[in-house]
Amino acid sequence: MPAVLSTTALGRQLEADARLDQEFVVLTAAAALIATLGLLANSAAVVIGAMLIAPWILPLRATAFAILRGRLPLAGQALLTLGIGVVATVLISALLGRIVGLAVFGSEVIGRTSPNLLDLGIALVAGAIATYAKVRTKAISSLAGTAIAVALVPPVCALGLLLAVGQWQQAWGAGLLFAANLLGILSGALITLGITRPELRQRLLSSRLGLVSLLLTGLLLVPLSTSFLTLTSEARRQAALLRVEQAIDQSLRNETITLGQDSELVGITIDWAQNPPLIIASVRVSKPNLPTPRQVAEVQDFINSRQPYRYRLLVQRTSIDVIGPETEPNPESVRSEGTTPSPFVPPVPPLPNNPSTNPPKNPPSNPPKEPLPQAQPSDGALSPQTSPQSSPRTPIRTAPAE
Repeated sequence: MPAVLSTTALGRQLEADARLDQEFVVLTAAAALIATLGLLANSAAVVIGAMLIAPWILPLRATAFAILRGRLPLAGQALLTLGIGVVATVLISALLGRIVGLAVFGSEVIGRTSPNLLDLGIALVAGAIATYAKVRTKAISSLAGTAIAVALVPPVCALGLLLAVGQWQQAWGAGLLFAANLLGILSGALITLGITRPELRQRLLSSRLGLVSLLLTGLLLVPLSTSFLTLTSEARRQAALLRVEQAIDQSLRNETITLGQDSELVGITIDWAQNPPLIIASVRVSKPNLPTPRQVAEVQDFINSRQPYRYRLLVQRTSIDVIGPETEPNPESVRSEGTTPSPFVPPVPPLPNNPSTNPPKNPPSNPPKEPLPQAQPSDGALSPQTSPQSSPRTPIRTAPAE
């Protein structure tokens, strides 16, 4: 296979991609089922699996090629194939949503209801790379990654689930995300074909359908920019609130006795929804009567003197018992030497008793009396050896046998 497909070979392959065949129907139905079940289970891994098998990038690339070549019937066929896949996916997801009947969806659904400019940028790059991998056969290994980045099926499945439960505003957000991905991929494919194919470069700006696609993509900048600005402003606000919370926490720990020394400050949280904002400080104390309401009021005044806004302080104290014996201090002579006491090493327990291998470390002052030796058995049995005696043995007299 050549590294760069000719225009004729590329056209034949894209014509096949534009058809509504059995493979497209089966893969679309499978992707819709997997993505919908993954959204219901709130599983990102399952949703990614649906992205990998979704075939919707095929008619989109065929549409971009047909627009630049001026082949309106091919563009209409590709868009019809894609439209049938979208409608079938919405119906499948809505039906599953009605059957399951979830009243609240997880983050995998909610995260696809607030598109912004970042989503449009991802779609542009994904459409460009997917088309480049079609033109340049050596880049075929990137198709799996671009299929994940395209993410056309999950927003449509989220749209169907939200429509099934009547959440119209969030369904609008999911539909807007699908439109941003669709037009972004189409625009990226148009630009890539115009750059990589010299024979199509002149048609990029002269094609009316191409200009309409780019114009629709530009129109999406208005709602997407609004949501993007909202996202960035909220991120800046959260960062500012976090800095204020950290500053108050450090002030309470380092500059107050009530919450910094007399008690152990576990942490603080600030409820910014209230007016004035409510600071909830969790402390551990050994004296159940501390801190007193007067001390809490003084700490609140201290906080308000350091911040441009007024705050209300609420202390949640947990009483703990401190148990330990009193110990006399070390003598000054030991402390002045500055020597570090040697660590305590416990004695090693003795091994099992064996007088031949483990003699006693401190023999007793009065050793036990030695037992009298016994006569050797006459049947040839062995007797245990005994250590030599330090004193002469006393002979044993035996009576004569009768």
